[in-house]
Amino acid sequence: MKNKIFTLCSFLLFFNYVIVYGQSETKYPFGIEHVIVIGLDGTSPDGIRSSKSPNIHQLIHDGAVKWNVRTVLPSSSSPNWASMIMGAGTEAHGIIDNDWGRADYTLPPVVTNDEGIFPTIFGWVRKYRANAEIGAVYQWGDFGRLFEKSAMNFDKNMPNENATTSEFCKYIIAKKPLLGFMHLDLVDDIGHEFGHGTEAYYSSVSKADSLIGLVLKSIKKAGIENKTLVIITADHGGVGYGHGGATIEEAEIAMILNGPAIKKGYSIQQQVYTYDLAATIAFALHIVPPYAWTGRPIKSAFKNFEEPTNLFVGKSFIANPKIYPLKYLYQEAGGLYKDSSATVYMRTIEENALTFYTIDGSIPNNKSKLYTSPFKIDSNAVITAISIDKNGNSSLPVKSYFRFVSSAHKPGVHVQYFSGENTGWNHIPVFQIMQPNYQWDSNEFEIDREQIFSKLNHNNSTFGCILESNIQIDQSGLYTFFLRSDDGSKLFIDGKEVINNDGDHGVIERNGMVQLNKNIHKIKVEYYNGSGGFWLNLFYKGPAIPKQIVPANKLFVLK
Repeated sequence: MKNKIFTLCSFLLFFNYVIVYGQSETKYPFGIEHVIVIGLDGTSPDGIRSSKSPNIHQLIHDGAVKWNVRTVLPSSSSPNWASMIMGAGTEAHGIIDNDWGRADYTLPPVVTNDEGIFPTIFGWVRKYRANAEIGAVYQWGDFGRLFEKSAMNFDKNMPNENATTSEFCKYIIAKKPLLGFMHLDLVDDIGHEFGHGTEAYYSSVSKADSLIGLVLKSIKKAGIENKTLVIITADHGGVGYGHGGATIEEAEIAMILNGPAIKKGYSIQQQVYTYDLAATIAFALHIVPPYAWTGRPIKSAFKNFEEPTNLFVGKSFIANPKIYPLKYLYQEAGGLYKDSSATVYMRTIEENALTFYTIDGSIPNNKSKLYTSPFKIDSNAVITAISIDKNGNSSLPVKSYFRFVSSAHKPGVHVQYFSGENTGWNHIPVFQIMQPNYQWDSNEFEIDREQIFSKLNHNNSTFGCILESNIQIDQSGLYTFFLRSDDGSKLFIDGKEVINNDGDHGVIERNGMVQLNKNIHKIKVEYYNGSGGFWLNLFYKGPAIPKQIVPANKLFVLK
């Protein structure tokens, strides 16, 4: 009897051991002894998809990717790099803008470490791995103020992307870090100088990709290739020459994971935020994160781990289709055509999806016309397209504005240009007491960048413009005008102010409504640029008219 009881107890103990320790075997991924993170400042999902970046795409092919990781707001560098390494959002760590300093902030962190900042992945790894090799090499100097200096074995700020990569590669080969972080700033620099979505921007992503290739070679040369988790990420995307706003282009990035414990060719389904990076690194290194973090590890990217059982998928947005000619900087897709028709091309970006479109500005659905091949149009149209996948998920609607005018219709907007050199304008000046430096006629309410650049002093980009025209209204009713500008602008119709979009700011759109009868109405825009980049567009909508750029063939200069 005693032997039977002993045998039963032994069996139960063994069974309990299997349950407890069997579970612990799947609590964390195994095979990861090093984590290398490469951060590409200002790199959008479109930047990766539309550039020649073979190293990144190979990492995606052999690993896991989340294409629509959501940033914290504002979609700027300090708040997002901080969120990534601090495992929480701005409301927790208090780094709400790029002006933040350790002794200069408005919102204190909810908890601080010995250096007076919110705990980062570097400090937390140091806490649990006292003898670990931890290092960071970064091109953007301000990245260095975001983490605990006491946690680092290696901490280098380098002057450019080549030096940053070279130093990081040497560090990997020499020290084989448990956790290494490289920050590259070149893509963001080009985005600000030449604009997001430009050829220069895509070329900068390709350059960054080549530097990633050097890091991958250094990992192999160090003999740790089969033990290293590589993570590629970014802080934000961009629109035009900037970022910081709440648009998909600015507030979504891609995150790529590749390594021994990562699923191959996997598309991550769980929702991911930039602050999930720190928790994911801790998870890979078998470290329990601090309670103050709100980020969650991206477990579903790892082998033997499934998507969360409570995952609410619902309807998610897939990649937007593209309509050609593409949107360029802040200039909308489509274009103005003189004495010619236009050929409309579209491209579906999302795999296993179809693209549907309308030509009247309405939002398409799966009952709308299916795009199968290019087609021609020869009259004003607002072409709107969406992609829909086999699961019923759709993209956001993408709009393209096609306008047509004959050469017999003379340019309908008279432009007066005022130099603002040495003025320090921060609002629209009183143009009425000034003499214009130049005058010309334009087809639409816009600022021709090349024309303006030819008139600016290279050391001063302050200027102002008055744009005047007469607009033909074909049907009486309530009209809404939309004035989009960087910096300030105002819209007047028949001498009355309709929109005030004045002041120093990035590209902001404001609107105003006005009742107009069927007639010709005077329309005027006053605009100024204080410094840096500049932009101006005017849209309207009215009875049976979808929101669109005010058409050139409805604008006249009456002498």
